[in-house]
Amino acid sequence: MISFDTSILVYAATEGTDERHLKAAGLIERAIRSQRCIQTLQSLAEFYNATTRKAGIAPSRAAAFVAGWQRVIPVAAAEYLDLEHAIRAMGEHGLSFWDAMLWATARRGGAEVLVSEDFQDGRSIEGVRIANPFVADGFAVIDAALHA
Repeated sequence: MISFDTSILVYAATEGTDERHLKAAGLIERAIRSQRCIQTLQSLAEFYNATTRKAGIAPSRAAAFVAGWQRVIPVAAAEYLDLEHAIRAMGEHGLSFWDAMLWATARRGGAEVLVSEDFQDGRSIEGVRIANPFVADGFAVIDAALHA
């Protein structure tokens, strides 16, 4: 099972033909088809905020992306224990607060791989492997998770 960090969702929604857009959009499509994906409510909320405030995407279009993903990808909302685990992970693993919340919620939701370019590629945090889709090793980890 995999989960996508906010930046990957932003790349997928940002129109263009650059490598990051094409890889992100392709990975999300593959994850949906494989039914081996869970998304956090936090990343969907951050996506909406980032795309409407910084990426110049119209609110209605950003909302359509969110609604579309919610229809086809199970969404995990943070729970009290996720907060507890996030606070602990900040100290034990040196994560920022919001990264720790994303990790804790994705982990509870069953994610074995967190797709992100913001975390340290290849790092494993309590059973969740971080994979950057824009480097060869990260892409191979994601590919394996989608075929598990």
